[in-house]
Amino acid sequence: MSYWLIKSEPDAFSIDDLRKAKTTIWDGIRSYQARNYLQSAKVGDLALFYHSNAKPPGVVGLAKVTAVDIVDPTQFDETSHYYDATSKRDAPRWMTVKFGFVEKFPNLISLDELKEKFSGEDLMVVRKGMRLSVTPVDDAIADEIIVLAREKR
Repeated sequence: MSYWLIKSEPDAFSIDDLRKAKTTIWDGIRSYQARNYLQSAKVGDLALFYHSNAKPPGVVGLAKVTAVDIVDPTQFDETSHYYDATSKRDAPRWMTVKFGFVEKFPNLISLDELKEKFSGEDLMVVRKGMRLSVTPVDDAIADEIIVLAREKR
């Protein structure tokens, strides 16, 4: 099993939205590096769910990869912000995964807290200018974040 950090703006799709939907495809990824990370994900991998562009931004929950190798349908939807006229149905450029809800943490672990505990080498989300919406997370670091998010304060 591997760990990931997935970012979403809560007004676009929040951890509560995932809880309500139970599962969702992680569509609209248009960074090749983020897409490549998703392509290496396996069913059963866990993802720290991070609310970006929030006050404060931070890790709010946990999701699980429930399906892989899914064609992102938004690449073919001309009305979508994520439409890609160069992607072909017989050779799609953008693949994704499906995530299922696992839990909403009792404690948000803010970006400031993450920066205090981890370096940019340890956790990509704390790097200045890091905008990738999907990044890998070392198992030990993910486990530490999960413990912090679940502990009584």
